[in-house]
Amino acid sequence: MQGKTVSSTSVENHTYKIFPNDLNTNGTLFGGLVMATLDRITLVVAERHSEHLCATISVDALHFLAPAYMGEILICKASLNHAWHTSMEVGAKVLAENPTTKEVRHVTSAYFTFVALNEENRPTKIPPVVPETDLEKRRYEEANWRREERIRASHERKRRFHTQAKK
Repeated sequence: MQGKTVSSTSVENHTYKIFPNDLNTNGTLFGGLVMATLDRITLVVAERHSEHLCATISVDALHFLAPAYMGEILICKASLNHAWHTSMEVGAKVLAENPTTKEVRHVTSAYFTFVALNEENRPTKIPPVVPETDLEKRRYEEANWRREERIRASHERKRRFHTQAKK
């Protein structure tokens, strides 16, 4: 199976204008809207890469770094960090741009893990990713560390569940 480059599947500048109905009670952008938007955008990257329907299986390190306000423009970016046998990690970054001052702030980052599904909704093999730039290669290596941590945490949750179920 031939590998694909990161740039061949990435989303570079998905924009979203913030309107009053997008705000929470503090008058800033509702975090749930950001999460849903990123899930959709990262899904596009995963499905472009795998050429299959995909399902979100994990969201890591969703960090809200700064608020975004009404009237600002969100700029969302997403790219594949790593592809394993049937799963892949997609990194996402959100910037907020003030359309008047042109000031741009980094407001959110996250890592989404997807599994590619075949016609029977079973995990299916996907092509490898081919990182080309130094940044892509760094993200590729860091994704392996996060994957090891996700697997370790999953085993720990299962162990705790089975221990509690026996009581």
